[in-house]
Amino acid sequence: MGEMGFGHVTASGEMVLRNARLVLEGEVVRGSVRLVDGRIEAVDTGGSAFGVDCEGDLLIPGLIELHTDNLERHIQPRPKVDWPHASAIMAHDGELASVGITTVFDAMRVGSVVSETKARYGKYARALADELLAARRRGMLRISHFLHLRAEVCSETLLDELAEFGAPDRVGLVSIMDHTPGQRQFRDLSKLKDYVCGKHGLSESEFGDHVANLTAIHARLGAAHEAGAVAAAQRFGAVLASHDDTTAAHVAVSAAHGIRLAEFPTTVEAAQACHDRGIAVMMGAPNLIRGGSHSGNVAAEDLARRGLLDIVSSDYVPSALMSSAFRLAEIWDDLPRAVATVTSAPARASGLTDRGRIAAGLHGDLVRVRLVEGVPAIRGVWSHGRQVG
Repeated sequence: MGEMGFGHVTASGEMVLRNARLVLEGEVVRGSVRLVDGRIEAVDTGGSAFGVDCEGDLLIPGLIELHTDNLERHIQPRPKVDWPHASAIMAHDGELASVGITTVFDAMRVGSVVSETKARYGKYARALADELLAARRRGMLRISHFLHLRAEVCSETLLDELAEFGAPDRVGLVSIMDHTPGQRQFRDLSKLKDYVCGKHGLSESEFGDHVANLTAIHARLGAAHEAGAVAAAQRFGAVLASHDDTTAAHVAVSAAHGIRLAEFPTTVEAAQACHDRGIAVMMGAPNLIRGGSHSGNVAAEDLARRGLLDIVSSDYVPSALMSSAFRLAEIWDDLPRAVATVTSAPARASGLTDRGRIAAGLHGDLVRVRLVEGVPAIRGVWSHGRQVG
């Protein structure tokens, strides 16, 4: 795979994690896991005299993150600061490993807005993807990385930017995003105003021009861009996702595109429509931990209590992914079901059949975790059988 790791593996490539509470599908059992050459060789219940003593801690599959902006945060830690990318990529990778994430789909926006002065959004995905993939080839990374292209239909350059990617680029997800003012995530223009003016320092009149410009761009290019994103996902062999579905009509369009993953639906109506059509619903861990959406949309906990939450994403706080699993375990009184939202469910939604569960033959991606005063404390992380955290 090209990712590196360190620690606790014999010369023969074998390791045993013993005396653990294994979180399996539908149950928690005491037992041990034997890893050989990066894969799970055996899962045994009962005791074992050899190996790393997990002291009764929980052992869960490595977390799988489908949508995170964390890499962008490391690349640009402050406005107008472009941090050295190799260092930023390794810091991002190391941070994810430290919080139990062993597979990540790094979100990168494709589709730029170049016709404005202050609120423009420049092209960056192709160059950053090249640097990320180069770091992977050189063995600089601890965990598994795939690309998640966030295809912004309300942009001027989407089709050209998508054309720069191909099958060798490890594009695993393409999400169709539409941030046209006045709908989906930003139905409430006051929320959009707070966000854009706070980030770019726009005046009242400049914000009005910004809204008018994006609305015109969508009217001119939106339909072609949406069709192009669907076609690109097919060309890459990637899973296609929707983003911020708000109405049953939005979900009907998503279903017609063949979408089976809905990122952050903004209403109960949309989430229910996804459930009815067999589309997995993914919500943000920060929404769940904070008790609501920062944009004023539906609360993830509300969907969880209604049985409409399938997958959790860390979104903009990597450490929130593990915390969200244990929060859901409290809500549902079902730890295996909660852990599945950050392991087997995202694996299934993204088409990864080689990870996400503790089972023989799968990748040795594991996390040792203990609850300390209600807080999940990570005590070991293994990626492809090697300890990385």
